[in-house]
Order: sequence, then structure tokens, then C-alpha cells
Amino acid sequence: MTSGDEVVVALDVGGTGMKCALVRPDGATVHAERHATDAARGPEAVVGTILDVAEGLAGKARADGLTPVACGIAVPGVVDEARGVAVWSANVGFRDVPLRDLARERLGLPTALGHDVRVGGLAEARLGAGRDAGHVLFVAIGTGIAAAHVVDGSAAVGAHGAAGEIGHILVRPDGPPCGCGRPGCLEAVASASAIGRRYAELSGTPATAAEVADRAADGEPLAGRVWREAVEALADGLATGQALFDVATIVIGGGLAQAGPRLFDPLRTALHERLTFHREPRLVAAALGDEAGCLGAALLALDTLAKESR
Repeated sequence: MTSGDEVVVALDVGGTGMKCALVRPDGATVHAERHATDAARGPEAVVGTILDVAEGLAGKARADGLTPVACGIAVPGVVDEARGVAVWSANVGFRDVPLRDLARERLGLPTALGHDVRVGGLAEARLGAGRDAGHVLFVAIGTGIAAAHVVDGSAAVGAHGAAGEIGHILVRPDGPPCGCGRPGCLEAVASASAIGRRYAELSGTPATAAEVADRAADGEPLAGRVWREAVEALADGLATGQALFDVATIVIGGGLAQAGPRLFDPLRTALHERLTFHREPRLVAAALGDEAGCLGAALLALDTLAKESR
């Protein structure tokens, strides 16, 4: 067997769908699938689907003459990577699910369980927009906002599996309520869902964040105001992140990053204005799109395999 035969079974589990792949050690995807999570069925059913899909991917690899050497699974919420436990996830309904051991038992492969944003950051730092930067802060902005701090190819996990919750930095003490229960968190002001919600409150017209960005670019004053407020709050959050982590590169991913220059041009300006003695990081869009989670899950599994083989 040569390294060219080896693949990792990788799954990125979201509340709506699972992105699944067979990934070579160099990060090349040789096969990809998508499956519905259908979280409404309950956590036990979702776990069953994850294990079935993973087993099917391993079988697909062997049928194609490849050798599955490890399995990597990414899930949202709070993840205890050391124990391999999905501690809590509102999106999927997990509570203390020993997913790593369940997958290892089903597949007979070394398995790693990671947080979806942390593994996405891992992939962007090692294979994507933060490649060769050394110190990277990956910030995913969608329904919520979360981050991963990656140093020399490893993402910080934290003492309780909750590192990177930049969306819950307090940026507007008198701001709108956050889902966590506190008012004024960054994600309550600057996430894609928050932007759409704020515009709807002020205009009486439903809109997505992308539509708000379009209307702002077209010169609509209200949309411009909502977009500007979100960008300024985001710059406050990133300035706090830079003060804490002193990274070389900040990579912005998630749905909001698709706004392109309409987001990045004013955000760079606003971040520059907020920095004093801190070195200004390079601010770039994520490069791997929605493949990042699968690729990062594979990288985490390979890292785990390397540690176990020492």
C-alpha cells in the first residue's frame, strides 16, 4: 500500500445537512456526498444516520481500491475533543453523545471529533486563505458568529471545549437580545440573521443580509445604515480578537463573506481605525467554501492518527 491509496472518511454535520467526503492526506477530495440531517427526528436518529453514512463511505473507499485509515467528524455546538463527546448542540439536539467512540466502534478506525468552526479554521489555516500565516483567526459569519484561533496548524480548544465564541463578545451593551440570553453580543448585531432581522424591524419588509447588502450598494439609506452598523460592530469584535490573539491573518467565512468587497472594503477601513499599537492583520475571504468543514475534519483525524502512532 502506498500513501496514494489512503483516505480519511470525513463528515461535517449541520442542523440541515451533512457534507461528507473521502479525503486524501494532501487535502484532495476523491469522493463527496451530501445527506439530510433531519434533526427533527431526534438525536438518536441523527447519530444513526452519521454512523450509517460513515460506514457507507468507508465501504465505498474499499470498493474503489482505497484504504480508509481514519474518520473525522465535525459537529456544531460545544465539543469535548479530548473525550470525543458532542456535549451540546441546539442545531442537532446532541447532549453528551460519545460520537467518537461510537464511530470508532462501528468503523474500526481511529476517529476524531471536532467542532465545525474549529475544523473549518484548521482547513483554512493549513490549506486555504490562511495558508503559511502561522497565526490565523478564522471567523464564520452566518446565522451566528464563531471563530477559531489557529496557531501553527492547531486550533485552540479551550478548557471546556468552548474556545472561539467571538460571537458572544459584548459590543453593544444596550443592543438587541442574543440567543444566549444577554443583550448586545456581536452575533446579535452583526450576524447575517441579525442584519436581516434589524432591517425588517426598521422597514417592515423582510430581507436577507444579502438583500440588505444589495440595497445598501444601490444607495438605499435605511439598508446603508443597517449595513454600516453591522460592519462597525463586526470591526469592534475583530479589534478585540486582534488585541487578544495578535494574528497575522483574519479569514472571514460563512454566508456573509459572500458579500465580497461590499463587506471587506468598509470592514478593513473600520478595523484599521480601531487599532492603535496592535499590528494590523491581513483580512481576507475564506477560500474553501463549504468544503472547509470536511477538509478540516479529515485534517483533525490525520493529526489524531499521527499522535496515536507515535
